[in-house]
Amino acid sequence: MRCRQTGSLFIRRDIAIRRRQLASNSNVSKYRFDRGGADHCRRSPGVLRVPATRSSRHRKYCGGYCYLNNNSLAAQSLLDEGAARVAILDVDYHHGNGTQSIFYERDDVLTISLHADPKVEYPFFLGYADEPGSGQGHGFNVNYPLPFGTAWDSYRGALADALDKVRKFSPDALVVALGLDTFAGDPTTFFEITTDDFSRMGAAISSLELPTLVVLEGGYSVDWIGENTVKFLGGLESG
Repeated sequence: MRCRQTGSLFIRRDIAIRRRQLASNSNVSKYRFDRGGADHCRRSPGVLRVPATRSSRHRKYCGGYCYLNNNSLAAQSLLDEGAARVAILDVDYHHGNGTQSIFYERDDVLTISLHADPKVEYPFFLGYADEPGSGQGHGFNVNYPLPFGTAWDSYRGALADALDKVRKFSPDALVVALGLDTFAGDPTTFFEITTDDFSRMGAAISSLELPTLVVLEGGYSVDWIGENTVKFLGGLESG
């Protein structure tokens, strides 16, 4: 099947994806959270289409081409498998409003999103800096709305601050929602991240030395999505 908007290939979703299957099939869940140092960290990519972070816990709500929230499913599965805390780092161009909504009142999952400012970009109604979570989850949701034209020089500062928050949270595992639509050549977006910047991004995230599951999200420059993915994963491995 092909996405009508972009022509990119994606997998049919008529077969249910169960939470435990998503995590148990990855190296991250098999890691069993033995945080014995960098040499023990495992990283696993999940190449799933269509993207996911804008589908919510509310059964009637799907948005931004998203139907199943793979990142949230993975995070919950990791908790079910024994993790005490999981962090979700969303670097997709659009705010992950679905992910935020799912965990907004919880303190066992830290949700962080770097994205285009919702004042001028989808989803418009969520993704602002003054949304810290509520109830038990207060302080466990962090948004970094960024202006059109954001390039690596300014993006890396927000990413560094986000990674510091992950370190302070001290999760047992990290889920990265890898949106490649921040790419300067993406036909649908307005950031200026280059192919080499994705390598830098991966290396920065690698510095956390956490077991990490990378889930592919947005990215609509069909000619470049493969190279950008490889660059990110290469940086993650070598960082």
